[in-house]
Amino acid sequence: MTFSVLWTFLQNHRHPGHTKLLRDLNQMSEADTSSCFATDKDGEIIWKNTVASERLGQGKAETLAQAFRDLFANPSAVLFRLQNRAQATGSAREDLSTRRGQTRLAVHRIATEVFFWRVEDFGERTAGTHGSEGMSLPMLTASKSGTVLFMNEAMRRVLGGRVKTLDRIFTELPPRPGEVNIVSTADGPVPSMIAGIESAAGRQEIYLIPGGTGGAATDEGAVSDGNLTLKSPATEQPDLFDELPVPLLKILPGGHIDTANRLARKMLSIPREGEFAVSDLVEGLGRSVRDWLDEALDGRGLSRSEIIRARLPEQERFLQITLTRRAEKEGHVLIAVLTDATELKTLEAQFVQSQKMQAIGQLAGGVAHDFNNLLTAITGHCDLLMLRHDQGDPDYGDLVQINENANRAASLVGQLLAFSRKQNLQPEVLDLRGAVADLAHLLNRLVGEKVSLVMSHDPELNTIRADKRQLEQVLMNLVVNARDAMPDGGEIRIETNNVTLSEPLSRDRVIVPQGNYVVVRVRDQGTGIPAGKIGKIFEPFYSTKRTGEGTGLGLSMAYGIVKQTGGYIFVDSTPGEGSVFTLYFPMFEASDAPQLQVPVQEDLPSDSDQTRQGEGVVLLVEDEAPVRAFASRALRMRGYTVIEADCAETALETLKDDTLNVDLFLSDVIMPGMDGPSWVRQALRQRPDVKVVFVSGYAEDAFGENDDEIPNSVFLPKPFSLKDLTRTIQKQLH
Repeated sequence: MTFSVLWTFLQNHRHPGHTKLLRDLNQMSEADTSSCFATDKDGEIIWKNTVASERLGQGKAETLAQAFRDLFANPSAVLFRLQNRAQATGSAREDLSTRRGQTRLAVHRIATEVFFWRVEDFGERTAGTHGSEGMSLPMLTASKSGTVLFMNEAMRRVLGGRVKTLDRIFTELPPRPGEVNIVSTADGPVPSMIAGIESAAGRQEIYLIPGGTGGAATDEGAVSDGNLTLKSPATEQPDLFDELPVPLLKILPGGHIDTANRLARKMLSIPREGEFAVSDLVEGLGRSVRDWLDEALDGRGLSRSEIIRARLPEQERFLQITLTRRAEKEGHVLIAVLTDATELKTLEAQFVQSQKMQAIGQLAGGVAHDFNNLLTAITGHCDLLMLRHDQGDPDYGDLVQINENANRAASLVGQLLAFSRKQNLQPEVLDLRGAVADLAHLLNRLVGEKVSLVMSHDPELNTIRADKRQLEQVLMNLVVNARDAMPDGGEIRIETNNVTLSEPLSRDRVIVPQGNYVVVRVRDQGTGIPAGKIGKIFEPFYSTKRTGEGTGLGLSMAYGIVKQTGGYIFVDSTPGEGSVFTLYFPMFEASDAPQLQVPVQEDLPSDSDQTRQGEGVVLLVEDEAPVRAFASRALRMRGYTVIEADCAETALETLKDDTLNVDLFLSDVIMPGMDGPSWVRQALRQRPDVKVVFVSGYAEDAFGENDDEIPNSVFLPKPFSLKDLTRTIQKQLH
């Protein structure tokens, strides 16, 4: 369009002030190497420079949308979006994928109803290059919704022109990479094997595989040669196959590899020259590789992908392989499309590990609950027997042994609860420097004379919120493990410092959110942990020590306590050099601290008060008969009147007697039928002044938030002794 046309346009639109503007624009843009246009508000082209005329031709395109229709998909929407932004802000720009490569489209509002457009190509793809436009392999790029964003010249030649959506190319959606799909070509439907590559924003590049684009299907998955070809000489096919952006193998009967393209060789770590069988390169099918390939050659299992492990790469790599059968003059061969599935298998392993740890935690919690009931009965009845024997009695020593071993068993159960994160914690604000210093004397005794213990603290260490007793147990377990890993002696270092994560930390299948943390490191110079075992060390009962040297619960307990505290624990180890356990604890911030009611020990009755006779009526609700028998006898011995019930429903039925006076409900939390908090809440509607004591083999939070809603209630964890029980009841009532 000449400048005279511009003049006519300006006269018709009665904007005489635009004449000089467009004259200057014409002078400046004629020398621009990028395509430039001027349009009115409706998108009609009123001017374009020489480069634009040469690149887009002198066709009949009257609007910019018409001029760009063969350059990228849906130009009207893109132009409308950019023009609206330019109308509002003065200018706008956007980077696009076009048939010429990456293109930047910029627009400026140069007058009230005039817009200046500039098309800047970053990387043109021309014939003879390795770009998609010059590639003789038909390819296209499609969006997640099925819109065709780009197709190269080879694909346009196959289809007979540009097509806007995938449903006009493939008879069945979505296209199936690695399989034969029916393609609607200029000559009619043709079977073709395709390959696909996923890219950003859900986009997919789709390629028609050489030799698989044409002819009629001879049987399921088999394609014979037809009239549709890639229109490239036969001598160019091996090079073209080698440069395909999809890893491909051609497999002969018997499992030998005839051809592997460049990406397949890189993925499998095989040299360009040499003979290989598929069984030399992959493993892990759970059956013979030869049987798998023979089935595919017979036409069975072609649509099913297999995920298997590659043998040769130094780093562990998993592959998803899809086989397609193809008919050649010599017989059937297999085309294998390879996809790197390492990330998928890693995510699967993370999920399986998470599920396993959760299942073990649930099992540990359930076992701990049942054991706590048994231990409550054992220690309780042992306490009752010890009341009838003095220290000079020959049986007294046996009773002491029973009691001590029951307490040891209770300690092991506590470690199971720690791992399953169902133990009772009493968090407080801690300065780790003081907590570790208080523990130093005990730790030095634990490590012995051969091992030296060194501590290093950040002088400005932040505080954390944790249970001091449990945190001390974590450090003791880690130090004991470090000591046992150094039979010939060495040095154990405990270091603390502040760490600020400006972005999330991702490691060991865990993501640590950004924020401020207090980090504790326990370093040793021991034997280290083999790489194959390091992923299992936090599992209960797993131990690298010899039989009889450990329970396998120390690290699992540390793991559970750290997790329940809201922290993270990691381990780094080099065999022969030592290990480092790193603990991350969130820095304490007073504004985020919930109000925690911790029992004040000073208010509890002293030991001398235990002999005082109790007064009051206790409704005891416990489904475990041995526990109920012990608690009932213990309370009656202290002078309380006890009414027993084996379930919540029986307790509520008992309370229907309005003449019955009850001073305290003593109830288990988890019971068949109605649970403890539920029946107590219902009973308190008629008897609001009754005090409540809950007991459970689980942690205090095992029944959710119900305890916060029940007034005058306290929690007593199992296993409890006679002294614990009577002291708690006496405190509640008196």
